[in-house]
Amino acid sequence: MHAAIAFVLSNFTLTFLVIGLIASAIAIARAPRVTGSVVIEKLFAYFLLFSIFVSFFYNFVMHVFFGETAARFIGWAQSPFQAEVGFASLGFAVVGLLAFFGNRGIRIAAIVGPAMFLWGAAAGHVYQMITAHNFAPGNAGIIFWTDILLPVIGFVFLLLQRGSNNR
Repeated sequence: MHAAIAFVLSNFTLTFLVIGLIASAIAIARAPRVTGSVVIEKLFAYFLLFSIFVSFFYNFVMHVFFGETAARFIGWAQSPFQAEVGFASLGFAVVGLLAFFGNRGIRIAAIVGPAMFLWGAAAGHVYQMITAHNFAPGNAGIIFWTDILLPVIGFVFLLLQRGSNNR
């Protein structure tokens, strides 16, 4: 049980993506009329809520209040930069929450900003893997792959919702 909890908390980006999919399925099932645009709207809205808002808020808490633990998980030494990463994450979290309720413009911002952050982090992880042989779970594990894939998912949702009157 301890290992399962550790996996869920350590791989929070995957955890919150899955929770978002479950919440989307519930919202779709409760919709009075299910159409393609309703399905895309629910999937996108709950992606924003869980993979952007909740995930980045969790990242804020970990880097600001548990910086030593976060740094160790990534395979780095603790530094004052932990707090800066945490507060950047808090900013992305707030935009993600606004986007859950907001229009297309705020949704674009909620995808583009975190995408640049996550892809930059992924590039940093690759650099660390090559130069420092850092294959710690927080550098080369699921977090690395979700750093690449979550923005792709977000951009796909933006494309699918293009021209829609939703939100």
